[in-house]
Amino acid sequence: MRDTRESRLLLVLLIAIAFALITVDIRGGEDSPVDGARQGAATVFGPIESGVSAAVDPVGNAVSAIRDSGERHDRLAALEEENAALKARLGSDDRSRSRLKQLDKMLKIAGQGQYGIKGAEVIAIGAAQGFSWTITIDIGANDGIKRDMTVLNGEGLVGRVTTVGPNTATVLLASDPDFTVGTRMESGDELGFASGQGDRPLRVELLNGKAEVKKGDRLVTFGSQADRPFVPGVPVGVVSRVDPSGGGLTRTLYVTPYAAFTKLDIVGVVVEAPKKDPRDTVLPPKPKPTPRPTVTVTVTPSPEVPVDGQNQQEQ
Repeated sequence: MRDTRESRLLLVLLIAIAFALITVDIRGGEDSPVDGARQGAATVFGPIESGVSAAVDPVGNAVSAIRDSGERHDRLAALEEENAALKARLGSDDRSRSRLKQLDKMLKIAGQGQYGIKGAEVIAIGAAQGFSWTITIDIGANDGIKRDMTVLNGEGLVGRVTTVGPNTATVLLASDPDFTVGTRMESGDELGFASGQGDRPLRVELLNGKAEVKKGDRLVTFGSQADRPFVPGVPVGVVSRVDPSGGGLTRTLYVTPYAAFTKLDIVGVVVEAPKKDPRDTVLPPKPKPTPRPTVTVTVTPSPEVPVDGQNQQEQ
C-alpha cells in the first residue's frame, strides 16, 4: 500500500477500532463478545493495563472525535486537544504527588512535636495585603483559626497568622523585616531573637555576647507566653555565619531558614500547642559528614646519573 493521505486515514481508523474493541471488551466483563481473546490478552497486557487506566477516558474521547468529525483538519485538532488534556492530567498527578509528600513531612513534624495543626493551601502571596512577605491561606475563622497562631510546613517555621477572615487568613512570613521570633540554640540554653531580612538569611541576636556558636549550629523557636504567637520547638534554621565577638552584650548570627519562603504550597496552622516543650526532637537528623579519601604518595628515589667527568675517569 502506498503512503497516501487515504492510507494514513485508514491506519488511524484501524487504530481507533482497536481501541474501541478494547474498551468494549473491558466494559463487557465476562459477558464480553471477545471474552476468550480478552483472557489471553490479559495475561500479557495485565501489568500494563493498570498503568494506563487513567488514560482510557481521553483515548475514548479521541476515538469519538475521529468518528464524528467530518474534516481531516478537525480530526487532527481534536486529537491534539485530547493529547494536551492528557498531558495536563499527568502534570496534575505529578503536582498531587509533590503535595502529598509535603503533607506527609508536615504531619511528621506535627507528630514529633505533638502540635495540633490544621492543613491549608497557599492561595495568594504578598503585596495584595500591603506587606512585603505575606501569604494568604484558604482557612479562616470558620475553621478555628485565630490571630497570632504559629504557621509551619514540612521543613520548619513559616510565620504567624496576622489577619483572619471567615474562610481565609493572612500569614506574616518569618522572612519579613517586621517579623521577630524568640529562638533557642540546639542542645543548649542560649536564647536570642531572629528577625527577617527578606531574601537574605535571618538575623539573630543572641542575648549572651560571649556565647560559643559555630557555623552549622541549629535553632528552634523558644516559644511565647501562653504559646501565642509561637509554640516551642519548631525548627527555624541553620547558622550560616557568625559575626566576631566584639565584647558587646549580644552576639549576631545569620541563619539560613529551613522553610523556602518562595516555594510555599501546603502549610499547617498550629491550633493546639504541645503539652510539653519538644525541645530539639523536631529537628531533622544531622547530615552525616562525607568521608574524605586519604591519598598516600610514595616517593621512589631515582638512580643517580653519573657526571660526564666521572664517567671518563672510570673508563
